[in-house]
Amino acid sequence: MPPRRWETWGYRGVRACHSGGFSAEIRFRGMRLGLGKFDSANEAARAYDAAAWRLWWPHRTLNFPNVPTRERAQELAPLPRLIVDEDCRNNRRREHRLGIAEMDEEAMALWRQRFLQDIINEHEFYMQRREKRRVKRAAYREDKRTRKADAQFNMRLGAASP
Repeated sequence: MPPRRWETWGYRGVRACHSGGFSAEIRFRGMRLGLGKFDSANEAARAYDAAAWRLWWPHRTLNFPNVPTRERAQELAPLPRLIVDEDCRNNRRREHRLGIAEMDEEAMALWRQRFLQDIINEHEFYMQRREKRRVKRAAYREDKRTRKADAQFNMRLGAASP
């Protein structure tokens, strides 16, 4: 079977999406800049042209070279949000983390339903831990006060002795 090829619909920088729309992208200095998804191939081609105008590319690289000025190209296609490869990677990473977090939440909800006694034990555990920490901090503060008072007494004693 021959390799699958994306249909370009006769426009530069335009390709069909699985969802039925069209995406536009432009390559610049080794980066792929995604220009967005559009309902028609014509809109995607106009977005490509507007980006090419902004990059000061020659007219021969445009899909519609008869657009006379840069301002006219921007009217035909508003400013796109440029999506670079790094944005795509970050988005994939975020989606992956979100999926893991959702799975964790589902697992915890199921665990809470099945093991209600563990939740009660967990609350007791954290209450006991808080109490231990409070007692430990109080002892530390008292020890600190005692050491400070001893140091002040020794300073006064040293100042009073000849």
